Amino acid sequence: MPGSSGIGAAVTRSTLRQQIADALRDEVLAGRLQPGQAFTVKEIADQYGVSATPVREALVDLSAQGLLEADQHRGFRVREYSLADFRGLVEARSLVTDGMFHALGKGHRGFQDPADPRTAAALAGVRRRGQEAQRAATAGDLIVLIGYDLRFWRELCALYGNDYLADFLHRLRVQSWVCAVQRLRLLPDLRGRLWAGHTELVDALTRRDTDTARAVVAAYDAHSLALIEGAAED
Repeated sequence: MPGSSGIGAAVTRSTLRQQIADALRDEVLAGRLQPGQAFTVKEIADQYGVSATPVREALVDLSAQGLLEADQHRGFRVREYSLADFRGLVEARSLVTDGMFHALGKGHRGFQDPADPRTAAALAGVRRRGQEAQRAATAGDLIVLIGYDLRFWRELCALYGNDYLADFLHRLRVQSWVCAVQRLRLLPDLRGRLWAGHTELVDALTRRDTDTARAVVAAYDAHSLALIEGAAED
């Protein structure tokens, strides 16, 4: 079939590009790629045993997401976030969630009928993610917490019914975690110090109690800011 091999090659490259971007994002979130650490397209291509093109595209994608910075003619480096950056990210994500909760309180289609089997099943899945995130937070397992926390918020926002909004908030949350990890990894013991109010938020939204949901998120933001600011002072 004419052109089919070209389409297949494009799909393969696109998939590889995403896989590399996901792998590098995980490395940054885990703190294995340190703030300011520089590398070239060739180094990453050699590491993964792939050609330079999908690697370059993946690195450009991560730069657009604010995780890397392009070092002209030299490669890329992991972005270093400041406390001011973290405060700005927390404010931005708070404005997004507050707007979502306001719309839900006005009867937006998300969460409008928890008794609906599809909605109930989706909420049950989100709650399970929240429970896993809480266990990881209590144990101080930062890497496991980040994975479940990002899935929790992604699936929760999907119920709102706006993919663009869900993608935007996910990007803010990834950036927030990258910034937070750069400081939290300096603390000797995180057990019991990480936010673990995920199921409380799900329960409030299931009841359509948006006032409580706002209060939970406000407490989360205050907790995050205090923890990160305290880590910066240690």
